Amino acid sequence: MTTETIPPAGPPAWRKYGMPVAAIILIGAMVLDTRIVVMGSAEDVQEDVFNPDRFGAEMFPGVRDYIVTNAVDAATLAPAVMADKAAAAEEFGTPGSVGAVMPVTVTGVAGDVRSGIYTLAVAGIPEEITVRVQTGPAINGTELRDVTGEIVFGQFTNQIEYQDAGAALNNQMKVDVLADVDTATLGGKTITVTGAFRLINPKNWLITPVTLEVK
Repeated sequence: MTTETIPPAGPPAWRKYGMPVAAIILIGAMVLDTRIVVMGSAEDVQEDVFNPDRFGAEMFPGVRDYIVTNAVDAATLAPAVMADKAAAAEEFGTPGSVGAVMPVTVTGVAGDVRSGIYTLAVAGIPEEITVRVQTGPAINGTELRDVTGEIVFGQFTNQIEYQDAGAALNNQMKVDVLADVDTATLGGKTITVTGAFRLINPKNWLITPVTLEVK
């Protein structure tokens, strides 16, 4: 009599292939549950992601109001900075790493324009002081970011975002303040500017405006 040995049966198919099948089902479910959201769209809810345009639009009105409220007339500020730069910075300005930021208001006659910057002839201030105002298209500096003292580096992820915040405020100022001004034809006209400049050289003011009125 012949005895035939039958090998033990292997694991059932579902057990043998269960893990790969489960993985495939899981991946499929993840794909079906994933949405693609376009940045800046109504579905973009990444509130923690820094958006320069949104930052500028939200923060500029407060910066403008701060400068307008705290602006010192140039006839008062000019002799103060010439007499004692440090004392004037402490009394009228906001401290900064490379010079205090000074809110100021000034009326003068615009001279020739160079790279969007006008020199103003201002009565009642020392002759050795040169007052200039930048009108774009390029607006440089971080005076608008730094003037309140409330926008600080620690609020941002890195130095790039911090710089972008300054640029965003400058860009929003161009929209809100300069867009309706014919900045190419200000030469010879009397203008009143309220804005801020960084006090590095007391004899050289470069003002970033937050209001500009042509007389």
